[in-house]
Amino acid sequence: MEQAGVALVAAGSPGSAEGSPGLTSPACEKRKAEEDTSSDLKKAKLETKALKAKRPGFTDDRYNETSYYIENGLRKVYPYYFTFTTFTKGRWVGEKILDVFAREFRAHPAEEYERCIKAGTLTVNYEAVDIDYRLKHNDLLANIVHRHETPILAKRIQLVHVDEELVALDKPCSVPVHPCGRYRHNTVVFILAKEYNLRNLRTIHRLDRLTSGLLLFGRSPRKARQMEQQIRNRQVQKEYVCRVEGNFPDEEICCSEPIEVVSYKIGVCKVSPKGKDCSTTFQKLNFNGRTSVVLCKPHTGRMHQIRVHLQYLGYPVVNDPLYNHTVFGPEKGKGGNIGKSDDDLIRDLINIHNAENWLGMDGDSDLMLSPALSMPLPSVESSDSQESPSPGDSSSDEASHSKVTVATQTGHESPDMRFDPAKMSRDPHCYECKVRYRDPKPKDLVMYLHAWKYRVSKHN
Repeated sequence: MEQAGVALVAAGSPGSAEGSPGLTSPACEKRKAEEDTSSDLKKAKLETKALKAKRPGFTDDRYNETSYYIENGLRKVYPYYFTFTTFTKGRWVGEKILDVFAREFRAHPAEEYERCIKAGTLTVNYEAVDIDYRLKHNDLLANIVHRHETPILAKRIQLVHVDEELVALDKPCSVPVHPCGRYRHNTVVFILAKEYNLRNLRTIHRLDRLTSGLLLFGRSPRKARQMEQQIRNRQVQKEYVCRVEGNFPDEEICCSEPIEVVSYKIGVCKVSPKGKDCSTTFQKLNFNGRTSVVLCKPHTGRMHQIRVHLQYLGYPVVNDPLYNHTVFGPEKGKGGNIGKSDDDLIRDLINIHNAENWLGMDGDSDLMLSPALSMPLPSVESSDSQESPSPGDSSSDEASHSKVTVATQTGHESPDMRFDPAKMSRDPHCYECKVRYRDPKPKDLVMYLHAWKYRVSKHN
């Protein structure tokens, strides 16, 4: 259509705004410049929309960017090149591009972003700009990066049930459901596509990255909408099991404290009168003298609901790296007593994350600083007895594995069982290529909170 339009104007058709051939007025030139700018922005938006549509990984070129290998009990991703894109936010308008990246995207120092701008790998509307360029509304920022993903546990995803409309699986700890932050190929949706040939799955619900257990996807729009509606209308009864510190009360406890999201960027919540209404019922199942196994029934679906309510009650999950931490105060947030402002809490969480290479954050941010490798990873010694298996162990969730058969475990593209140097790409300007990161220990990637059972109530 655009080519046809150009041809008509060039032919001097009746009503052409060009007037006589070879003659243009200042008004026409101005209008043409505005149209060109509008066209460029429209093109940028369309290209970005296409990129975002692909980003979850529904095309082969996305899946084939890189591959996996297994090392030290971890699933790792060979580094690969990736283009991050984002539109200019309102608060950035009028600011210099280098100032914005240095402040908002702290994964690298300002000098690195300056190099990228000058090299033309950090662009505006897919065109190179000067470091003093001031951002405008609807500017599309694109940055080509050499991407290193965070490792996850090398535990195979167990398929519980697969039919034409539904996929049910047992999600291991440490694996995010969807691409977010420093995870993309190391996510459930990418692994299912690459190794099980299960693609174009539709989200029904989510689990936190460190939470294990039953996870459902729809394979048809109709089924996904049906189950989403049931969950939204609270017709689905969810049951989780977890292991908490201390001797949980014998009687059933219902916690109805409202929960507020302190920061979506780093993924942290707290009990607050300003939060959203939510309710969780808890019942102790076992006490081994040090820790308790607790059945949890969330009646709403707030972010980190079970973990935050247990923290408030004073019985945090034993190895919860976020809510069982003194960053929330000497009592670890019991009774909502944190003793600091939200800004201070966020600052302290980021500082701890960067100092310890902490793996507790669960937000969508990729803006963390480079970790100080001289510090050891945090470790939580399990005090669980051998007689009582942890909820995350396969021996304690037989109900969720009862339908697994050999036929459901056929793979599509298996990971390398050892590191292959030939597949390792290196970038001379990549900071992470120059640093050798300490591997997390498998126990640092486990949290004893397990999605055990879902039941649809027909009487609600």
